[in-house]
Amino acid sequence: MIASQLALVYGTYLIATASPGPSNMAIMATAMRDGRLPALVLAAGVMTGSLFWAILTATGLSAVLTTYAEALFVIKIVGGVYLLYLAFRAGRSALKPVSDFAGTNARRTTPRYRTLYRQGVVMHIGNPKAIMSWIAIMSLGFRADASAVILPAIIGGCALLGVIVFGSYALLFSTASMIVLYARLRRWIESMLSAVFAVAGLKLLVWQN
Repeated sequence: MIASQLALVYGTYLIATASPGPSNMAIMATAMRDGRLPALVLAAGVMTGSLFWAILTATGLSAVLTTYAEALFVIKIVGGVYLLYLAFRAGRSALKPVSDFAGTNARRTTPRYRTLYRQGVVMHIGNPKAIMSWIAIMSLGFRADASAVILPAIIGGCALLGVIVFGSYALLFSTASMIVLYARLRRWIESMLSAVFAVAGLKLLVWQN
């Protein structure tokens, strides 16, 4: 029974995490643009945001957020505005000439790890749909008569899967071939990233549930 519950939870989380979305797109673009370590730092921020919602849900505080609509409203607005800001940044980058882009990369000697980590955290915490996903995951695997090992197994197992998925995106898209591909398709990639952020941000701002 425990194994089947965990398998269902892990499968659901894996599909949700591996599916293309704003966080994965951001990790992919960062890996191709800035390299492996910056992408891993961004992925760590995303994973921290995911664990924040996981722990919040596990401690029962999610009931408070779902009861008080004002809390979710504020999170939704902040998250939507931040995603639109990221869309603006990506769109502005897409409009830069190739020479400007190359010169900027040449002058950048110290990656902005703190900024990247904060971006990952805020991007995930600012999405109220993340907590709804965790509520669904917890409801699949955690019941009143569940074993004491279920809760830590859910959080620990999903955390491990998240690290593997987000880390894989960072490692895969930071390879030399992907970096060359990014150099060739930079404007198209940044434009697509801007569109993804814009759509996600607007959906958050108009999301009613």
